[in-house]
Amino acid sequence: MKPIRLTKNLCLVGTAMICITFFVGCKNEPKVVKTTVNETILTAPEGFSVEEIGKDLGAVRHLTISKNGNIYANRSVLKEGKAILVLKDTNKDGAIDAQEAFAEVPGTGILVKDNYLYASSNSGVFRYALNEDHEVVDTENPEKIVDGLLDMGADNAKPFTIDAHNNLYVTIGSWNDACRDNEAGAGMIPCTLLDSAAGIWKFKADALNQTYADGTRYVTGIKNAVGITWNFKTNSLFATDHGRGGLHSFYPDLYTEEQDGDLPAETLYELKQGDNAGWPSSYYDPFKKKRILAPEYGGDGEKMGGEDAVTPIMDFPAHLGPNDLLFYTGDMFPEKYKNGAFIAFHNQSPTLKKGFFVAFVPFKDGKPSGDWEVFLDNFAGFDLVNTEGGTLQHRPCGLAQGPDGALYVCDDFGGSIFKITY
Repeated sequence: MKPIRLTKNLCLVGTAMICITFFVGCKNEPKVVKTTVNETILTAPEGFSVEEIGKDLGAVRHLTISKNGNIYANRSVLKEGKAILVLKDTNKDGAIDAQEAFAEVPGTGILVKDNYLYASSNSGVFRYALNEDHEVVDTENPEKIVDGLLDMGADNAKPFTIDAHNNLYVTIGSWNDACRDNEAGAGMIPCTLLDSAAGIWKFKADALNQTYADGTRYVTGIKNAVGITWNFKTNSLFATDHGRGGLHSFYPDLYTEEQDGDLPAETLYELKQGDNAGWPSSYYDPFKKKRILAPEYGGDGEKMGGEDAVTPIMDFPAHLGPNDLLFYTGDMFPEKYKNGAFIAFHNQSPTLKKGFFVAFVPFKDGKPSGDWEVFLDNFAGFDLVNTEGGTLQHRPCGLAQGPDGALYVCDDFGGSIFKITY
């Protein structure tokens, strides 16, 4: 009788992760087989593999994956005249073997939902029909869902999400950091930008040719929510926000340079219709754990403000730039990750000398259940504490979950897409 071969794997994780396979129960079998499963510069927790499945792809911003495993990425800058990129594994051997591109308008948001591929430009959202094989039917003629959204050239991405009832939620960021009157230096009262920006607007995902007039302002006072997603477990909207800057630059008598690097917090919110996240008249102080009145509106760094503003459910160091948010619902990763949130941080904290990483926030019963932690690190490719001679390699931007539970991260600086498995 042929002996049964049993295997046992031991994974050692570092900059390059080595998996060692022990074979037992069979004589004359090789004792050890070493397989390198992380040849990237990224570091991950023990047991996780990291693979760079695409490189030199351009400014890939957000990601989505169809049921057949096709990976779609939207680019904020055209590459060879095209914005949307699709990577395919046509023979289903686990490796990308085909690459296509279409669409001539750059953007950020992209999402496969039901029988459509939705994507955004800097002024609207459009969609492509998918056939029964989950392939785009016509790449040349997308349907226009909503257009004419404000685009002032700065913080103008239009990330979006869709709920179970075909409601479409679109971020419209503010190009003015603090709704400041550039001549007077004081805050605009009222901040007229809030009429068309610095919030999240709600439209219908199955209605064509909508404008502002067809939508409603779902949330206001959120400066630039690039990370936005609908959580189907809690049936609610979650978003991250980019905090304001310039506290020391504009108010050196009130804020030191160190405070400028520490304030305000980057924030994560669970949001409902009518919520106000407090911008521009207040900001969230991660040390005081309070909302503070902005100096443009009479604040001095101590006065509290924004009493009517919603409190963030989690705060992070200043200036990290949260650019995408994903709730993990797969079965591949260990149980601790189930229904928790991954966040891609696009920038660095100048005082912490930390940044360019993907963080994880554990959740239980729909709420954060512990401190956030760094999950995937070293996108920069060098030690941020000692920056002499360092050359930035990657900036994490978009997140997606594959049908098998793998996590995908894209990088809009180096143009790479990484696949993380367990």
